[in-house]
Amino acid sequence: MLEAFRKIIDFSGVEKGKIKWSIFVSFLNSIFSMLRIGAIYYIVMGIIDKDSSYMPAIKAVIFLVIGIVGMTITRNIAQLQQTHAGYFMSAYKRLEIADRLKRIPMGFFDDNTIGKVTGITTSTLDTVENLGASVLCVVLSGMINGVLFLIFIPVFEWRIGIIAWVGTIIYMLFTTLMEHRTRVLSPQRERSKTEIVSATIENIQGMSVIKSFNLAGKGDAKLRATIEDFKRKNLNLEKMFIPISLIQNIFLSVFKMLIILASAYFYLQGSLDLGKALILVIISFQIFKDIEQTDAGLSTLRIVTGSIEQTEEVDKMPQMDEDGIRYSPKRHDIKIENVSFSYGNKEILHNISLDIPSDTTTAFVGPSGAGKTTLAMLISRFWDVNSGSISIGGRDIREYTLESLMAQISVVFQNVYLFADTIENNIKFGFPDATRKQVEEAAKKACCHDFIMSLPNGYDTVIGEGGATLSGGEKQRISIARAILKDAPIIILDEATANVDPENEDKLRAAFESLMKNKTVIMIAHRLNTIRNAHQIVVVNNAGITVGTHEQLIKEDGLYSRFVKMREQAAGWKL
Repeated sequence: MLEAFRKIIDFSGVEKGKIKWSIFVSFLNSIFSMLRIGAIYYIVMGIIDKDSSYMPAIKAVIFLVIGIVGMTITRNIAQLQQTHAGYFMSAYKRLEIADRLKRIPMGFFDDNTIGKVTGITTSTLDTVENLGASVLCVVLSGMINGVLFLIFIPVFEWRIGIIAWVGTIIYMLFTTLMEHRTRVLSPQRERSKTEIVSATIENIQGMSVIKSFNLAGKGDAKLRATIEDFKRKNLNLEKMFIPISLIQNIFLSVFKMLIILASAYFYLQGSLDLGKALILVIISFQIFKDIEQTDAGLSTLRIVTGSIEQTEEVDKMPQMDEDGIRYSPKRHDIKIENVSFSYGNKEILHNISLDIPSDTTTAFVGPSGAGKTTLAMLISRFWDVNSGSISIGGRDIREYTLESLMAQISVVFQNVYLFADTIENNIKFGFPDATRKQVEEAAKKACCHDFIMSLPNGYDTVIGEGGATLSGGEKQRISIARAILKDAPIIILDEATANVDPENEDKLRAAFESLMKNKTVIMIAHRLNTIRNAHQIVVVNNAGITVGTHEQLIKEDGLYSRFVKMREQAAGWKL
């Protein structure tokens, strides 16, 4: 239990003060709650003593007013602090996870699905958000109230106090048993809950495949299995809770009866006056209420700590930017030395060395899966090399902070992702301080100004997540405008004109010429008219490379010359 308290307090971070203040206020609430017993005592004693004055009633009213007002104020303060702490500590954790994801190698997501991270940042943190701070305070306030009663009763009547203490100890033994079992089952439930989110996202993303193969109602086997597993985990928790809770309630009822019977017996025996006996009978209904509240909270507390433990798995994800320093190199030549890289056990690049001079254009060509995009992404440090090194401006890219490294590089991907935001903000993504005029100039260069202006709200039009409301060519041109606006010294183009219609391709080529002027450019392309004028062409194949100009490589009887001939035959034209 103490470990669970510590875990929530540590997780709360900057909200720790509010939780501690809430706990202290809950203690005050317990004190004010005790005043109700005092009010009842004065009323009972006034009736028994047949006091005709108004003093017992006045004292009772004073106790009640102070108790009710104090409880109301302290309860409201405690709830406000708990709510603030719950929401904000989860919000800060989500922001921390988002920041961490920026520094995680893309290869991590080959083995750890986006669904798992999504599950943690949504449903798992929802549990912490809604229950974390509140259940901690519920348990602690229940314990405080229970302890105050257990201290008060022996002082009031030691024999009844012994009965109350024995009942509490037996009850807590069962609670400890339940807590230990929950420690095993609760993390399993939280993992299963996260897997549901993962399976749901996978099912939605693959809906086009499910429909195209007429598997509606059949292609969701994994999702159904995860839901079934989650149901089973929840039932296991309930099956564990119910028998133990039943036994606990039986014991509490027995000890309540024992307190009532003992109070009556001691009164009839003459060793306890009537006033105390009646008060103890009334207290018997209240004394274990706070302990029951604590017990109910403990099972929830374990679920919360299970969620926190699940969230902490994100903290174990590898980071690439732990010791980086912010650099802004004066030159932008790229040097690749003895680089090897593998996806799992499959080696993609083996002992690659390549020099890319500053302010030149280098084209990567080769068959699909040869490693062209991988080599470009290693330069962007989307992954870290297995061995060797890559440097920009004479400095290993691992010495840069990722922020300062990516400030040097603009990437235009073949598969463009746009955010559910305005078109202007999507173009400004790499340069948030850009003016509307600068955005429009970049859009005109990328040949997307006209279609943007045809939209209902122009640059203020909000597009769907992933750019779902735009065509592939429109998305790609917005991505190109984004790169033009960022104006980084190193440009990586991954089939940047693949989805652009022929009408705009010539315009974009002129835009690219302007974009690439005085830049270090790496382009991944299959179109001969795109790559033939590059300063050097890198043919990537069989984990190795061949480097040369178009004229040099065309003379060799190698992959590049065969590639050119096949393209010429397919297109029906010659260089």
